[in-house]
Amino acid sequence: MSTQYGSTGQQVDMGNHWLLRIVAAIIDGIPWSIVVYIIVHVLFLSQPGFWIWAGWLTWGYWIIWMFVWGIIWIVYYTVMEASSWQASLGKRILGLRVQMLGGSKAPFGKTLMRNLSKIFWPVLLIDWLIGLATRGPDPRQRYFDRIAGTTVVSAKEAFAPPPPPPPPPP
Repeated sequence: MSTQYGSTGQQVDMGNHWLLRIVAAIIDGIPWSIVVYIIVHVLFLSQPGFWIWAGWLTWGYWIIWMFVWGIIWIVYYTVMEASSWQASLGKRILGLRVQMLGGSKAPFGKTLMRNLSKIFWPVLLIDWLIGLATRGPDPRQRYFDRIAGTTVVSAKEAFAPPPPPPPPPP
């Protein structure tokens, strides 16, 4: 894949960067799919009369599912990326973090703005495609990252072992 330079001037392997971001999203998505299923089932599917107006495998069910998923997804990513971790669980496992273009920690409002495209998967797909197809200040940005002034950077080498401890004093 191509190698480009990020906003800080560091060299970035773009193919590896985007692959890590996709894998991080998959890692984050697995437990949240289970949580959303439980929430939708408890709040909606178990209610009397739900099957009459929505039913399994109908538009009503899937609209509710996607709405609940989108809200939880936005809240999860926004809170995690604005925390001291600066990353979701998947990003943290893969050594990525969210920051402002200048390198500072992204505040809550900026992480909320960068995650608004996660409300519905077609919007997120368009966000990724525009980010990949157009040039911005940093090649690691999705389109909503550009709006928020944030980027995702490598905090450490993914799956790298921790550095060895310093030698004991003499």
